Amino acid sequence: MKKISAKEKARVEEILRRLDEHYTTDYKCYLNYETPWQLLIATILSAQCTDARVNLVTKDLFVKYPTLEAFAGAGQAELEKDIHSTGFYKNKAKNIIACAQKLLHEFGGEVPRGIEELTSLAGVGRKTANVIRGNVYHEPSVVVDTHVKRISRKLGLAKEKEPEKIERELMEILPEDHWILYNIQIITHGRGLCTAKNPQCENCFLRDLCREADA
Repeated sequence: MKKISAKEKARVEEILRRLDEHYTTDYKCYLNYETPWQLLIATILSAQCTDARVNLVTKDLFVKYPTLEAFAGAGQAELEKDIHSTGFYKNKAKNIIACAQKLLHEFGGEVPRGIEELTSLAGVGRKTANVIRGNVYHEPSVVVDTHVKRISRKLGLAKEKEPEKIERELMEILPEDHWILYNIQIITHGRGLCTAKNPQCENCFLRDLCREADA
């Protein structure tokens, strides 16, 4: 971990303690899935789209395409129609088909666990790769989505603006056993109390520890 002052270390520990107390330490994935490859496809679909919308789409999508082979052999135009409501459907359809094909041809139909192998797949960046590593393989990983980026900066736990750099900052300051939990808790916090448009600072249990409370 990064060397920080005793005062800052205590502040970070208190932030994590309150997050654990308020949101529990239960691991929760907001995307519905039954297999690793389903989570991978759902996460690709979640780019610039809400998890709730993705879950509505995948409810029927995974019935229509019950196997990786079905996705690998899908017609792009038809798949675009199936996922249209998730946005950016042309690129997503193209990437999903290419991803399924590579999983079958190069990885024996198994979703890899390594960051390099995962990011070699079409439509898979570090965020998606870390979702898989954390939820499927329980590998300590930090997923930097819009909530984690925004709130980590508000709390003073990160200064960078690029997700990959924020990921490294958080990995240096947070204990490894909280990497996945922090993601889950902060996403929940960002959807509930600390929303982007209307943060409820007056009701926030982290208000006195936040560098930008009421800002």
